[in-house]
Amino acid sequence: MCSQEAFQAQRSQLVGLLVSGSLEGFESILDLLLSWEVLSWEDYEGLRLVGQPLSHLARRLLDTVWNKGTWGCQKLIAAVQEAQDSSQCPELHGCWDPHSLHPAQDLQSHRPAIVRRLYSHVEGVLDLALEQGFISQYECDEIRLPIFTSSQRARRLLDLATVKANGLAAFLLQHVQKLPVSLSLPFEAAACKKYMSKLRTIVAAQSRFLSTYDGAENLCLEDIYTENTLEVRTEVGMAGPLHKSPAALGLEELFSPNGHLNEDADTVLVVGEAGSGKSTLLQQVHLLWATGQDFQEFLFVFPFSCRQLQCVARPLSVMTLLFEHCCWPDVGQQDVFQFLLDHPDRILLTFDGFDEFKFKFTDHERHCSPTDPTSVQTLLFNLLQGNLLKNARKVLTSRPDAVSAFLRKYVRTEFNLKGFSEEGIELYLRKCHREPGVADRLIHLLQTTSALHGLCHLPVFSWMVSKCHQELLLQDGGSPKTTTDMYLLILQHFLRHASLPDSASQGLGPSLLQGRLPTLLRLGQLALWGLGMCCYVFSAQQLQAAQVDPDDISLGFLVQAQGVVPGSTAPLEFLHITFQCFLAAFYLVLSTDVPTASLRYLFNCRRPGSSPLSRLLPRLCVQGSEHKESTVAALLQKTEPHNLQITAAFLAGLLSREHRDLLAACQASERSLLRRRACARWCLARSLHKHFRSIPPAVPGEAKSMHAMPGFLWLIRSLYEMQEERLAQEAVRGLNVEHLKLTFCGVGPAECAALAFVLRHLRRPVALQLDHNSVGDIGVEQLLPCLGACKALYLRDNNISDRGICKLIEHALHCEQLQKLALFNNKLTDGCAHSVAQLLACKQNFLALRLGNNHITAEGAQVLAEGLRDNSSLQFLGFWGNKVGDKGAQALAEALSDHQSLKWLSLVGNNIGSVGAQALASMLEKNVALEELCLEENHLQDAGVCSLAEGLKRNSSLKVLKLRGNPFSPEEMEALSHRDSRLLL
Repeated sequence: MCSQEAFQAQRSQLVGLLVSGSLEGFESILDLLLSWEVLSWEDYEGLRLVGQPLSHLARRLLDTVWNKGTWGCQKLIAAVQEAQDSSQCPELHGCWDPHSLHPAQDLQSHRPAIVRRLYSHVEGVLDLALEQGFISQYECDEIRLPIFTSSQRARRLLDLATVKANGLAAFLLQHVQKLPVSLSLPFEAAACKKYMSKLRTIVAAQSRFLSTYDGAENLCLEDIYTENTLEVRTEVGMAGPLHKSPAALGLEELFSPNGHLNEDADTVLVVGEAGSGKSTLLQQVHLLWATGQDFQEFLFVFPFSCRQLQCVARPLSVMTLLFEHCCWPDVGQQDVFQFLLDHPDRILLTFDGFDEFKFKFTDHERHCSPTDPTSVQTLLFNLLQGNLLKNARKVLTSRPDAVSAFLRKYVRTEFNLKGFSEEGIELYLRKCHREPGVADRLIHLLQTTSALHGLCHLPVFSWMVSKCHQELLLQDGGSPKTTTDMYLLILQHFLRHASLPDSASQGLGPSLLQGRLPTLLRLGQLALWGLGMCCYVFSAQQLQAAQVDPDDISLGFLVQAQGVVPGSTAPLEFLHITFQCFLAAFYLVLSTDVPTASLRYLFNCRRPGSSPLSRLLPRLCVQGSEHKESTVAALLQKTEPHNLQITAAFLAGLLSREHRDLLAACQASERSLLRRRACARWCLARSLHKHFRSIPPAVPGEAKSMHAMPGFLWLIRSLYEMQEERLAQEAVRGLNVEHLKLTFCGVGPAECAALAFVLRHLRRPVALQLDHNSVGDIGVEQLLPCLGACKALYLRDNNISDRGICKLIEHALHCEQLQKLALFNNKLTDGCAHSVAQLLACKQNFLALRLGNNHITAEGAQVLAEGLRDNSSLQFLGFWGNKVGDKGAQALAEALSDHQSLKWLSLVGNNIGSVGAQALASMLEKNVALEELCLEENHLQDAGVCSLAEGLKRNSSLKVLKLRGNPFSPEEMEALSHRDSRLLL
């Protein structure tokens, strides 16, 4: 028995059951419910919409059946059970009267058995029905559309018989009775089930263990996976004044019907910086599907790596791609492939690491045939566009810089993977270290070392901290501060574990490094060659050409490539692209084969031009030739810009004063090391000065503004890695702007540390705009050193909580220059109100405070009002999108009654009613400074609006009173519209 309450409680499990099989299974359940008269014909027609996702149809079926009461719920449970049993061992009870007086009714009553008997003979029956005039040629062609399977064609023929009154139902009832009984499943269904089972097994095996960052051990993904901050990208400027910042989403939202940039596109794009966890996210998607935990709307999931696909030289067809490069069907290849073509909506293809695909996206070459072979890049690009396997869902991951505007035209939804939150960092470390006390000590270390804590919002750094926990906890000196420091620490970890036991306790000293220097240089040369050739997976032949031997591989930086086709020789890849860049930088710093002059190409992102030399260089030669300088320069010129930038930052860090002694002991000529350092300093300074000179002049009457170009943050990061104060001072000497904009630039805590290191040396204060980034509380702490050089700080939509703002204000109280603060769309609550009130009371030169779209209530507004009473300078106060209500409005109104400087006040969307309106009206009678009051989207009714209108009569300073979006009557609106032109209704 199943009550409606029990049915509703099991809804999620029922949805999972209904979508876990194929569309054939779902339609067989509909057959049973029709035959039992649980569904009416109208119900059935609403549940067989072509092109609708199966999950939507399943939920609609549950809603329909639930409305029919307990009996309907029980019948659906029975139908699901019978459909499952029939798929394993079909029983056909085909007893009906072929001469029935009600043939259409009998077709429905015996529908499951008739479909079973008809599907393998449907083509012949269609020909006969056409020949005898029961159906038209058009109707026959519609049923025979290639998107339908044989069973679906049988059902559509029965559906047609139900609505035609020309004898078709009687003809089918008689003719189907004479057809031979098929006691087996449709061959394509049996072959597909076998293929699905094999594919799930392979994908589960490939995704169960996380070895992306570690070749020494395999971590169970289920035990270690920690969700990152995933946000959907929205078009700026499309939302209204109460638009909230993107919410953090779960993996299940990847295929949500909301947030579409292009409804007609198939591709879901996930962007994130190197090390943000894009590959691990896809691996978790694969595992959840393969183990039946989620994403069961897809019958087939095909995972691909772009770095491996680009190595495929021969032409491919869709069939070759799916079967030879993912999973081969043991039987019925053609039938399985036809099923895939017939049901693309049940397919998910994932392509990881598009930024490592050496071919640039283009939509110029169209390829629409799933069976004709073409180049791998043409195949991939047409899959992403939907020219191939249209309606199959594709997920593409990439670093942001590699995604062009051309590609974005074909993106359905774009997500931004922002890395770990503070809670995520802690959860990840606790999952990695279950031994008593270890995780607590590591978390305490991070909380007391803000620079290291800031790095860890990228999962790759959290992994390093976990991996090097012994080295970190045993250190007597300071903890790592820069990215280079962290990679040298992981280098120490690998070297120690590969060394003799008696050397395992020492740090990264010259002797430990010198002992494995030849190995590191060989790995570094391979890494550099790979970057220049856009090669990230290395065959045995390439390793042999680079003289990389098994002993070098045993160090742990090279691991078996992920997602290798079964039966093939496994190539190797570096732990992560950042490790490849680090080892390439290490080689550039210490190799005697690298001329100093070639380093200038690291700080110049020009693509290789028409130089004959760049075309004549041997593309397969890993080893240096007699043209060493030209070879290194050409490799750097051909390296992808984002990889070049990472390598340049590592090179700057390795050449810092802090690491000079370590590297000098490994360099035969100390003068050579000094020359490279001087070259890097000169290149950095020159690049920044060139960047600053490109800033256009200020518009007359406006402050000179600079919106950071993509290279700016990279140069600032490189300066920070070098940790040289004098160079930072020289670098900003040429920055003559009043407003520095870095909105939507992916600024996280690490970038904040770099910005503070450089900007604190500014001679003139600037307005620093960091809206729509990932600053967070840790990033706020990193910005504190440059707060004295800021006259305004804009931190809209940065996931900042009370803790971060309280720290900011504590420091801001001593910064005379800071006059404006914008904190729209963060996570502020009443908990920060005392600090904000103190800021208002103590800083009598403070001009603007914007706290919109946070979570401040009447309690917080009352505390802030106390600070406003003691303030005589504030001109702009933004409070829109909070919840101050009437009490909060009353407190603010009383505090502002005799305020002499406030010109603009926004209380839009704050649940203010008539009581609050009356208090604001009284304020207007007394205030002589306010020029604009915004009260849209509140609960102001006729009485409240009348009060405001009366208060406005006694006010001569207010220029605009905005009241749109309030529920006052049309009559009152008409009356008010003639009262005062300052009212905007």
